[in-house]
Amino acid sequence: MDAFRHTARVVATTVAALALATGLSTNAQAANGTLHYVNVNGDDFTTENPANGECFLLVSGAIRVDNRTDSEATVYSDHGCEDPLGSPMPPFSSRDFGEPVPHSVMFG
Repeated sequence: MDAFRHTARVVATTVAALALATGLSTNAQAANGTLHYVNVNGDDFTTENPANGECFLLVSGAIRVDNRTDSEATVYSDHGCEDPLGSPMPPFSSRDFGEPVPHSVMFG
């Protein structure tokens, strides 16, 4: 019975160490910098260090988007980041929009 407990303890310790090491290496990455946009009403919005792979809504749609981050940004005509508007915006670039205006953006 002692051999079983010892083996179980070794396995549990190994699994815990693996989970800790894997968990630390898979932290969510963020785009370093600022997303700034002006919506169709002329209101300014800013988001600091947006997470890569997360869909962000652009309130009322954007007429100008400034990607002041170190990650590529893709803007979308819909609210769910499914219908891209043109090619992705490179890091540290800006773009003006007419119709249709983007309603969401995703980084990474």
